[in-house]
Amino acid sequence: MAVEPEGTPCWADAMFSDVEGAKSFYGDVLGWTFGESSSEYGNYTQAYSNGKAVAAVVPPMPGQEGQSAWCLYLASPDVAATAEKIREAGGDVLMEPMQVGDFGSMLLARDPSGVAFGVWQAGTHEGFEAKAEPGAYCWAEIFTREPEKSDAFFPAVFPYSVKRLEDDAIDFNLYNLGDEAVLGRMKMTEEFPPEVPSYINVYFTVDDCDAAVAKATERGGVLRFGPMDTPFGRFAALSDPQGASFSVIDVAKTTGEMPKVSDVS
Repeated sequence: MAVEPEGTPCWADAMFSDVEGAKSFYGDVLGWTFGESSSEYGNYTQAYSNGKAVAAVVPPMPGQEGQSAWCLYLASPDVAATAEKIREAGGDVLMEPMQVGDFGSMLLARDPSGVAFGVWQAGTHEGFEAKAEPGAYCWAEIFTREPEKSDAFFPAVFPYSVKRLEDDAIDFNLYNLGDEAVLGRMKMTEEFPPEVPSYINVYFTVDDCDAAVAKATERGGVLRFGPMDTPFGRFAALSDPQGASFSVIDVAKTTGEMPKVSDVS
């Protein structure tokens, strides 16, 4: 597997105060198994689907306890250079570039609208070993109340071109690398409670959306939206028992015509 092009979503992890609870929940809902926790790296524990690395869970560092949330990492050939671009574009570097053994280097940042994300420069760890298959990452969307800020920021930091979804019902853009859409950007409407901050919603692939929702809610997760049929698949938005938002999607079950997109000048 080659190192991903700059700006490609390449990894996801989440901090949980109850790591064992998170492992049990996601093991049930997504079929994940877990490797040994790495005490050298803060008990970072990789999740696997069919033997392929698909995500990781980690306990919070002392003083970092807070709301659990999934963090999406975008690929970079040089995290130090990306950190400079983030600052120049009006974002905040929350955690300075840091080398993680020979695995790679990372930083954590926030865009001007409050969306937190990570950046990963691959070493021996190149990121997701599977995508868009059951248990693996499939897609992600930036949910923001200030879309113009995100739309100015992300293409300034990463080599994205921007396309607009031609749909009057939603304000939705696509961030493309070449001809491929790699990230969505959705304007948060009044339907989102005011206390919900801007965030990146990560989609994990499942064999059966309804079965995954049933399992998640049975295990203490909360259904936020759906299940809903779309041209991209049948999906639902959930929160896990520790409050981390995520979505599940069955990409094999598609309904309707693909929406039209147009260039954003």
